[in-house]
Amino acid sequence: MSFTRVAPLLFLTAACIPAPEPEQTPPPRTEVVQPVRAAPTPTPTPVPSPPRPAVFTFAGELEQGGWIRGTVPNGTAQAMLGEEKLAFDGEGRFFAAFDRDSPKTMRLIARLADGRTIDSSLTVAPRAWDIAHVNVARRPRGSNAAFMRRRQPELDAIWNARLAETGARGWQQDFIWPVAGRISGRFGAQRIYRGEPGSYHSGIDISTGTSGTPYVAPADGVVVLAEDDFSLEGKLLIIDHGQGLNSAFLHSSRLYVGKGDRVTQGQHIGDIGSSGRATGPHLHWSLKWRNARLDPLLFTGPMR
Repeated sequence: MSFTRVAPLLFLTAACIPAPEPEQTPPPRTEVVQPVRAAPTPTPTPVPSPPRPAVFTFAGELEQGGWIRGTVPNGTAQAMLGEEKLAFDGEGRFFAAFDRDSPKTMRLIARLADGRTIDSSLTVAPRAWDIAHVNVARRPRGSNAAFMRRRQPELDAIWNARLAETGARGWQQDFIWPVAGRISGRFGAQRIYRGEPGSYHSGIDISTGTSGTPYVAPADGVVVLAEDDFSLEGKLLIIDHGQGLNSAFLHSSRLYVGKGDRVTQGQHIGDIGSSGRATGPHLHWSLKWRNARLDPLLFTGPMR
């Protein structure tokens, strides 16, 4: 019997090899960016102002019709020149002046916050005024009722204007001449009529010979009065320079500023004329501090 030889079946078992896992991509790295801050600017250490001296300091023209600028003692609560109260700023600076008829000696007085008092004596030089003795009787100059009805409101307006406090700082400046010309009337000049004194000249008259010549502000200030037709002054302008000091300009032919206007030194403010009671074209410039009448020449120096 023959047998067919059968080759054995070989079952090849394939090994189960797991498929490779996909390569993991790491997540993007998030960077936290801190804001760049500028280095803080160091706060400057305030430099304290040196304390003011414990006495009055001042300089100026210590003579009749003159003035001073200075500082009050450290710690001052109130200051006086004679009976006149002084105004002073945050740094203790003040302005004061001496009337044409000021006594030879005056006192600066400071009352301090701690109750103490500081006293400084001033010697005020007398002046040799231009006094003319006239051997005639003074003519009566009484004003009639009709004139005074017009004049009294003008006087009230002038008085109130000179009381105005505007905060102007022209008092700190060196004054300039408002116009160049011939000085035709000096401050303080006076006539004596058989022993009876007449009114002295309260300002300085500057004549240029023609009407319409421009004049300027001698220092910074604020206009506190500007009138076109006052009986004696004509076109009248008053400027407050601060601390009780003011200028008045009389007899103008034209004004270029009005009440409330701020003016600067050298600004054209008016033209010379002969309005009001004037004999010819000229500028009458007067200065007052409170009730003291002052000599403009001591603010400007000689005219060049």
